[in-house]
Amino acid sequence: MYVTRLASRDYRNLREGEIFPCQGVNVIYGGNAQGKTNLLESLWLFTGGHSFRGSKDSELPRLDPATGKNGPGAALELEFHSEGRDQEAKLFIENGRRSSVINGVKKKTGSALMGKVRAVIFSPEHLLLIKEGPARRRSFLDGALCQIKPSYAALLNAYRRALLQRNALLKDLSRFPDLLDTLEIWDQRLAKLGSQVMEERKKYTERISPDIQMVYSGIARGQEQVFVSYSPSVGLGESIEEMEENFLKELIRTRASDSRSGFTSAGPHRDDLDITINGASARAYGSQGQQRSAVLAMKLAEAQALSGYAGEAPIVLLDDVMSELDQHRQDYLLNHLHGRQVFITCCSPDTVGLMETGMRFQVENGVVTPISV
Repeated sequence: MYVTRLASRDYRNLREGEIFPCQGVNVIYGGNAQGKTNLLESLWLFTGGHSFRGSKDSELPRLDPATGKNGPGAALELEFHSEGRDQEAKLFIENGRRSSVINGVKKKTGSALMGKVRAVIFSPEHLLLIKEGPARRRSFLDGALCQIKPSYAALLNAYRRALLQRNALLKDLSRFPDLLDTLEIWDQRLAKLGSQVMEERKKYTERISPDIQMVYSGIARGQEQVFVSYSPSVGLGESIEEMEENFLKELIRTRASDSRSGFTSAGPHRDDLDITINGASARAYGSQGQQRSAVLAMKLAEAQALSGYAGEAPIVLLDDVMSELDQHRQDYLLNHLHGRQVFITCCSPDTVGLMETGMRFQVENGVVTPISV
């Protein structure tokens, strides 16, 4: 899919206007706090999700400098080609709530857009995938799986509910030993649901791993290798039945220590992704540029997986991606991401000069101006 027109009114600091991006790489450049990320954010909202910056909907309308308060509303329009035809979506933000119109059909919520516009986003916060602990990497897996397989979200929620119930029972066991029989029931349910979660994560990791390696090799010009593998806290086994059996055995083995701590110590909620560069831990030994390249490879592999599911490539949004990348790595992102529409923000005009094809947009004080390549 690709965007053909984006228009905004009273959104953040963006001036009322419209842009017509190309189907390839679109670079949005300008100084800090000029509106580059706001433009990417406006595109992302058409996926039906919330702001990737964690902003509330009430914070999205233009800020009135006189009062220091956000205005009552904002409007966005998107024209795009998807599923073999031209389509249109509108998004309205009024009094902290979102509504939408899809191909002329009014919807009460902004989330109704979900599935119509597909996108993958990279922002500086995604570097925490490597820099922080396992929770970030589990979130990466789960978020990608929920886009590709909506039933996974229900499975994950069911597992989390069972986990909360088991943890509550663990805390009560010392006072109410008769609850042990009930705990065994929740052990079985947790093992059944958890083995399915682990199986989905394992298959997804195996699916994207070759693409991660290929993209990273391109970014690093074949001089470095990245490897990503799923690292569960419970032995996987040869089948999902064996995985469920292993998980149940581990729950029984750790029951005494779990009862003392009041927390389940094994399961998908403790899993991780191992990420290595040239055989060494990316988190412990990777440079800033290597870590950024690895996360980029993971996000672009996510886009490729989404392409396989949807039958067409999602748009790729790369925010502040060029800093700490050398010229060779920048060249790859600007000139070698073929077969998909890409929006890249950066600050330096020198970086823009590396572009061979595509479109440039300069942003200054919220005004977006197309610049000839």
